[in-house]
Amino acid sequence: MKTTTLMTLGAMIGTCLIASAQDGPKRPNRPHGPPPPEILEKFDKDGDGKLSPEERGAAREAHKAMAEERRKAMLEKYDADKDGTLSPEEKTKMREGQKAEMLEKFDKDGDGKLSPEERKAMPQRPGGPKGPGGKKGPRPGGPPAAE
Repeated sequence: MKTTTLMTLGAMIGTCLIASAQDGPKRPNRPHGPPPPEILEKFDKDGDGKLSPEERGAAREAHKAMAEERRKAMLEKYDADKDGTLSPEEKTKMREGQKAEMLEKFDKDGDGKLSPEERKAMPQRPGGPKGPGGKKGPRPGGPPAAE
């Protein structure tokens, strides 16, 4: 009798929890800012200063092709066993190789580290090192910065 009562109670609580579950917060439906000037210059075929759906699709396809080329180059360079994927050891070698390349390219004084001035010369992701929000917090109308 106790077992049946406990199982029934557990099933009821589980059902209530499932029924009251909510989806996570929805992202606001906001317009995107204008594309960077170099993208407009390359893909705005009609010269209206905006990307039409066709132009946007062409830009998206070009981006996908470029990403695939980078992926293939990384595999060719760092996939030692040629299995088509990077093992954890191969990924570590890749990161070390990329770090060495960045040092070689941006370490102007040759001390083996990047000074604040040398770091400023490096290309940054949009919004800075932490993505769209960057270190200084979210941009107006953008998503909150990651903590």
